[in-house]
Amino acid sequence: MTFCLDSTIIRPENNAEIKNAIILFHGYGGDGKDISMLSMGWKRYLPNTIFICPNGHEPCSINPSGFQWFDLTKDDTKYILEQSIEAEKKINLFIDEIKKEFNLENNRICLSGFSQGCMMILNLGLTSNQEYNCIVGFSGKIINMENLKSRKKNSTNTLLIHGETDQVVSSNFLLEAKDFLIRNDIPVETHLIKNCDHHIPIEASSIALNYILKKI
Repeated sequence: MTFCLDSTIIRPENNAEIKNAIILFHGYGGDGKDISMLSMGWKRYLPNTIFICPNGHEPCSINPSGFQWFDLTKDDTKYILEQSIEAEKKINLFIDEIKKEFNLENNRICLSGFSQGCMMILNLGLTSNQEYNCIVGFSGKIINMENLKSRKKNSTNTLLIHGETDQVVSSNFLLEAKDFLIRNDIPVETHLIKNCDHHIPIEASSIALNYILKKI
């Protein structure tokens, strides 16, 4: 099947039965192939899991060879929120296609993402009618807390990991997101990685894998 978003797909080895899916969302200017590198360290521990890594639905405004989930060239919070909600509609259609194709429900799907991808999965995961298996976010933030609070429909278990020295998305956003999730009765675990800037180090990948293994 061809999905509505072009995707890099890593299937289980030896044609193992697909029982779970991890959908990985890249950051601003990246693509599915970039974020699919996370699966290289995870797949042998998750033998019945398919990894699906979509490209953003738009070419990136400042990096045409990459993609974006929403435009960041305008420093306008209302515009960014509107753009992100439009992206949600496209991604939800994509997730529905995945669920149908692989006969999976939300409780068998982990949403994971880096930076802008992390921002998207917090909205996607917590506004769905059904809880996902878990949300695993790296180096992101909540796009608009007031909006998310008004639309929240579930309390999916969430892990957030951030680099202490991140100069792109400040680690202060990790603390803000943690406070928001706790106040809204969403189970959350957070990790701040020392001497880490805006990327996913091996330590963060390992923490995420161990968390996912407990949930799936």
